[in-house]
Amino acid sequence: MSRLPDGRYVDDAPYDPQTSIQQIERRDLDAPNWLLVWRKFRRHKLGLISGLFLLLSYLMLPFAGFIAPYTPNQRMSEHLYAPPQSIKLWHEGKFVGPYVYRTTSEPDMETFQWKFVPDTSRPIPLKFFCKGDSYHLAGLFPSETHLFCAQEGATVFLWGSDRLGRDVFSRILYGAQLSLTVGLIGITVSFLLGIGFGSIAGYFGGKIDWVINRVIEILRSLPELPLWLALSAAVPSNWGPVSVFFIISVILGILDWPGLARSVRAKFLSLREEEYVRAAEMMGASSGRVIRKHLLPNFMSHLIASATLSIPAMILGETALSFLGLGLRAPAVSWGVMLNDAQNLASIEIYPWTAIPMLPIIVVVLAFNFLGDGLRDSLDPYDS
Repeated sequence: MSRLPDGRYVDDAPYDPQTSIQQIERRDLDAPNWLLVWRKFRRHKLGLISGLFLLLSYLMLPFAGFIAPYTPNQRMSEHLYAPPQSIKLWHEGKFVGPYVYRTTSEPDMETFQWKFVPDTSRPIPLKFFCKGDSYHLAGLFPSETHLFCAQEGATVFLWGSDRLGRDVFSRILYGAQLSLTVGLIGITVSFLLGIGFGSIAGYFGGKIDWVINRVIEILRSLPELPLWLALSAAVPSNWGPVSVFFIISVILGILDWPGLARSVRAKFLSLREEEYVRAAEMMGASSGRVIRKHLLPNFMSHLIASATLSIPAMILGETALSFLGLGLRAPAVSWGVMLNDAQNLASIEIYPWTAIPMLPIIVVVLAFNFLGDGLRDSLDPYDS
């Protein structure tokens, strides 16, 4: 990447003093729009790193059972509230490979708590591609192979265990499958409703526009959190975890579409007067074709940026509902369900690792916000 005297960058070309700025601008104007957006977006380092992190996170979801050393509800009654264990490589100055120490639980009669004492005299190497409890790879294929696990009699609690002796690290990986997916399903529902009603209101106008606007105003006037709680409480308690998950995702999407519909309507009101839209109508193009082929493509970049900013709100919504006990319920595993188990502040003070599920929520929400900022700044590639 070369830099011109005026401070702008030229991709994939060495700097030539004979090259004029006008030639560079002409070449940029001839480039496709997606290439201009990419050139500007990759200069937004925080957004680029966040995008790569989220891509890896979603690619990891089908293989969460393979990466996790335990299944999400596997209990170890002798290791309740076990502290995090570190994986070591060297023992007494010798390299022995990845290993852990065997820990034994002993009662502390002064604090009336379990105390875990590691046996540092004998390292126990970790096993790789080992057999453990069964799970379904990508939710479809049964498997018993795990990336790593401890030998019999030892444990590998990277982030400790909870009040039932379940591995926190494994549960966070399994919880990501629901917590990250709820945003995708919710944004799909929100986009279908928001784009559909917004485009109809903005393109046709008249009484249709008036009715849709009144519906949007009514929905936006309702307090969001109490409405979430009311709709979630209406979900039958005898429904299975999968059914509750989908209905929670749909509820989040239904409550999110009015804001998107208003943005789409405002954009369509300005675009429908453009000459290319009038030309398409005069050539006999149907209303649906004009909306799909001429109006939405000019608005798609804004929709993509809006999606990246709406998904974290839905993740936080599911987390809040599950934390309050009105969203997903056990045996389903999500980050909100895990935080529901850590509501006791006294327990967190004694066992701080039980609050670790807050960290992936914070990191993922920040990553989506940084990605959305990068995309929003890159939507107009001609704006320096």
